[in-house]
Amino acid sequence: MSRPSLRAEERAASHTPGTDRLDPALVRLALVLMLGAVAAGLDMTIVTVAIGTLGRHFHASVATIQWVSTGYLLALSMVIPLTGWSVERFGARRMWLVSLALFLGGSVLCGAAWSIGSLIVFRVLQGVGGGMLLPLVRTILAQAAGRERMGRAMTFVVVPGSVAPALGPVLGGLLVDVNWRWAFFVNVPICLLAIALAWRVVPRGERQSAGRLDALGLALLSVGLAAVVYGLSEAGNRGGFTSGPVVGALAAGVTLLAAYAVHALRTRITPIIDVRLFRVRSFSAASVLGLLLGASLFGAMFLVPLYYQDVRGTGVLEAGLLLAPRAVGSAVAMFFVGRLVDRTGAERAVTLAGMALAVAGTVPFALAGPQTSRWLLGVALFVAGLGIGTVLLTAMTATYRGLSASQLAPATSASRIMQQIGGSFGTVLLALVLQHQSTMHTASAAFRQTFVWSLALTTLALIPAFLLPRAGREDSA
Repeated sequence: MSRPSLRAEERAASHTPGTDRLDPALVRLALVLMLGAVAAGLDMTIVTVAIGTLGRHFHASVATIQWVSTGYLLALSMVIPLTGWSVERFGARRMWLVSLALFLGGSVLCGAAWSIGSLIVFRVLQGVGGGMLLPLVRTILAQAAGRERMGRAMTFVVVPGSVAPALGPVLGGLLVDVNWRWAFFVNVPICLLAIALAWRVVPRGERQSAGRLDALGLALLSVGLAAVVYGLSEAGNRGGFTSGPVVGALAAGVTLLAAYAVHALRTRITPIIDVRLFRVRSFSAASVLGLLLGASLFGAMFLVPLYYQDVRGTGVLEAGLLLAPRAVGSAVAMFFVGRLVDRTGAERAVTLAGMALAVAGTVPFALAGPQTSRWLLGVALFVAGLGIGTVLLTAMTATYRGLSASQLAPATSASRIMQQIGGSFGTVLLALVLQHQSTMHTASAAFRQTFVWSLALTTLALIPAFLLPRAGREDSA
């Protein structure tokens, strides 16, 4: 018996007569895809915990060991733009399996690394596989769910991003205590199971005519994006944006991205990412919202564990456990919000409510001191999790509103790029603010001031949230 086509599965999953529940086939598909997404999400947080141990083991300087993270991020950033074209050319199922295999192979090699040089090279390979995993999850589920189930389908995309920050530090601390190599080998059973299940569950799909690869556009976009991410990483390592390498990398990156935009508008072949997508109001608003939310979300993921360790004196494991309320809050939000968005189409109203919760959950940290109740901060994290889960889900759903089926993959790549840049910028910005404030204030006061900046980033995201279409209004691509 042949496997079902993606189009057939789309019809089955997107509409089940007489019920408001998700089709079992779509749920199975989403759960299988989540395995790969969880592996990629956990890897980033686990390796962050292991960085200090890796530096001591390989006798590497801070400037060298940071390339374990930077190399991964650069590789990840460079392959994201290729996702849309590769899905059309080779099919989503094949690319999912290839990406999982590359991530698995990179993880095994990282765990077997014999020098800091080999580890960095293998992390780049791992990043090539990991870079496509999250965009592919969104693309495959968007295609399979259809418009009527989009909100609930995107719930499965948000879960890994909520679980990883809570479990990653705890799991990373446990694994590093045993042996640093297990920080990478832990991916092996997850990826093997994900590949085995994907082989059976993910539909083969119908390959489209991808046309000729826009090689010039890919070079401009990938190298430009990598230069921006590198510049932001170096700004964090060098303590500011004024050093020559940072200015040079950011200037080169922005120039290349601008050149790509001009090229994409003029080329006669299908561009890697069609910048005309930004003419669709819901897509452009959701993309900018994703950029600002990425900045505030990843910045907060960086700040909160440090606050608990530096101000409250907790260890890595305890700090990770104290983050659990945020993951629980996100899970609760996603349980209700997806259904609400599918029923009402009110992405704008739901997003604004989520933003209010995210702001309310950040305020206590901007006022907290060494003696502030952990219960109060736990409740604040839960409320922030409710808001973050809500906004992430509605932003992803709004990304696809008004787009045709052929635009789903490039739209996913574009929105993922925006979130990646936002996350890098937010982490670097808050790290620099914390570093500056620490030279003038006590640790408690420095964190309070830095959380005010985090609050400002979250509040700034209200602007694109207001630009999302109201319920009942339709955009056209």
